[in-house]
Amino acid sequence: MRVGVLHPGEMGASVAASLLVNGHEVGWCSAGRSQQSRDRAVDLQEFKHFEDLVAWAELLVSVCPPAGALELAQSVHACAFEGLYLDANAIAPTTAREISQLFGAAYVDGGIIGPPAWKADTTRLYVSGRHASAVATLFSEGVLNAVAMAHTEGSEVAASALKMAYAAYSKGHSALLLAANALAYNSGVLQTLHDEWNLSMPGMVKRSEATAQAISPKAWRFVGEMEQISATFNDQALPGDFHAGAAQLYAQLSEFKDQPPASLFALLEALNLSSDGFSR
Repeated sequence: MRVGVLHPGEMGASVAASLLVNGHEVGWCSAGRSQQSRDRAVDLQEFKHFEDLVAWAELLVSVCPPAGALELAQSVHACAFEGLYLDANAIAPTTAREISQLFGAAYVDGGIIGPPAWKADTTRLYVSGRHASAVATLFSEGVLNAVAMAHTEGSEVAASALKMAYAAYSKGHSALLLAANALAYNSGVLQTLHDEWNLSMPGMVKRSEATAQAISPKAWRFVGEMEQISATFNDQALPGDFHAGAAQLYAQLSEFKDQPPASLFALLEALNLSSDGFSR
């Protein structure tokens, strides 16, 4: 099959690699993309114009920051795309439904759980909708495990709902752990908190440091995802304030974007800001 990947970032590049392993032709659009994207897409067919990629592809896979998912889908729709459209972004079901209205039955909802798919048994692509099973078979070989969710009435955006629920905890609890450390640091009791954790909750200090190192280079990417999760909670008559706060916390860590993993202390310094933006 001819598959276009929008766009080969860290996750998208691994999805493209899995498609290549399965024998598909995989293309991308290089217009406006960074050198890092070009390096990741070295094995893909390059299209210099977005419209040419859309016209060529039988399936388009959208893997982009959540905040840009709807706009990207609208750009594809404006090109009169006639193939299947798989949105694999971390978006709220309401956002997924907006996108599905653009493509009708050709829309496939997706949610990726796990890191970029370079190792077996680490990453799953859940898909839902009328064509979920057909799309899942496109990934039958390779390390990315595609899982077609049961198609029932009203299940068209089940993959997005699953992704929101999963990330609500996985990335939400990381934000909560960093926030607890930041509260103690800003209050001058961080060492006492760590001493207490070593007594009553062994491993929490090491987990805090590991979380800081894992989160720091990519916290900027989690802002939109937390906002989508917050909207999902609100849509289900559940409180969305926690994840709205998590979005704000991750936004304050944007200075660590694409930098080497930072220490817990570095993140706490970044979070130790007063309302006027000066360190205390």
